[in-house]
Amino acid sequence: MNRLLLNPLKKTRIVRVGDVEIGGNNLPVVQSMTNTVTADVSATLKQINAASDVGARIMRVAVPDKEAAAALPEILNHSPVPIVADIHFDYRLALASITAGVHKLRINPGNIGSRDRVREVVNAALDAGIPIRVGVNAGSLEKDLLKKHGHPTSEALAESALRNAGILEELGFTDIVLSLKGSDVPMTVEAYRIVSKQADYPLHVGITEAGTRWTGAIRSAVGLGVLLAIGLGDTLRVSLAADPVDEVIAAYRILESLGIEKTRPTVIV
Repeated sequence: MNRLLLNPLKKTRIVRVGDVEIGGNNLPVVQSMTNTVTADVSATLKQINAASDVGARIMRVAVPDKEAAAALPEILNHSPVPIVADIHFDYRLALASITAGVHKLRINPGNIGSRDRVREVVNAALDAGIPIRVGVNAGSLEKDLLKKHGHPTSEALAESALRNAGILEELGFTDIVLSLKGSDVPMTVEAYRIVSKQADYPLHVGITEAGTRWTGAIRSAVGLGVLLAIGLGDTLRVSLAADPVDEVIAAYRILESLGIEKTRPTVIV
């Protein structure tokens, strides 16, 4: 198959999310995120199953409170794909998610709190054998980086991601995936380029706050298309203010357009 790639996909280290491998020689893995109240198990599973049916291989759920964490065991028991718990600030919710059996965490170590709290999360993830995605975005950069760079920049995003990955490395944790998301496409692309030159961790690529179905799909197609074309991206999500099914379909269309995936006939009208 002809691939419209300017560079071959960069070979990164392999990270396992349940039975799904990210990185190495694997093709980019499509994932999505539910937009339900996670504590509503029925609605959450309905979205997970629908997204899985159209090709999502990993699903992420928000865990903002104890009710969401309490719902995880039932969700995990019935999910057809590995589940990632999205944690923002409360390290106790990360610990509860690990205990529930999630297959991966998405955190920003700098937002979890003290080093001791980060160590607790890292040790629990090590014991459970699950990876951590270090997720940074332009809207939540550390104050010292904003002061240093003046405003969110590619360099600031990259520095934040590598700094936070370094926190985990210092604690003996290397089963890491990195993501650096900005709503500005050129800034995001350049941030990934910077990080890819300094680390071999798998990259989760996406454009944050991409927007409504059409606007978001276009912005994601441009940003993800550029990244994948230059060989970056081990797993991807198209972020839309829409049904996760639409995110998955859009992701596959982007991969198909680059010749990375070929799962559906191309219709020319």
